[in-house]
Amino acid sequence: MTKTTERANKLRTISSEFDGRQFKVELTVTPEQFGRIRRIVTAHVRCWGHDRIIDSAVVCATEMMTNVHKHADGRCVFLLSETTRGVRIVVSDHNPVLPTVTQPDWDSESGRGMWLLSSIAQDWGVVATPDGKDIWAELSSGEPKTDAT
Repeated sequence: MTKTTERANKLRTISSEFDGRQFKVELTVTPEQFGRIRRIVTAHVRCWGHDRIIDSAVVCATEMMTNVHKHADGRCVFLLSETTRGVRIVVSDHNPVLPTVTQPDWDSESGRGMWLLSSIAQDWGVVATPDGKDIWAELSSGEPKTDAT
């Protein structure tokens, strides 16, 4: 077994694509994978030249994936794409229940994910789909990026 195959098996990847401007993977989320997802997000956001928003993108992606693990069946499609000003993260899962943002209970061990996402992302939303929902977040690193940069 090659290292690439081992990594794919560890991610429980069903399929993945990368075209330079976006990374897409269909997977089943487990807690052991959160570190791998964070490294994937960090690498792509850095490669695209948006270093200022790496930490924010990692937090948003982690919170979105945590929700899939806790509130859906773990299966999802994770899409990270470059925009002219930063990045867009979309997580599609099979749970039709739409998340809500509530004031967190700071004494609780959970319940802050959507609040964090709404506080960090410049824009975000949820779209009901025939198979569940898409949760998306957009993060901006500042000035628009041109093809020359």
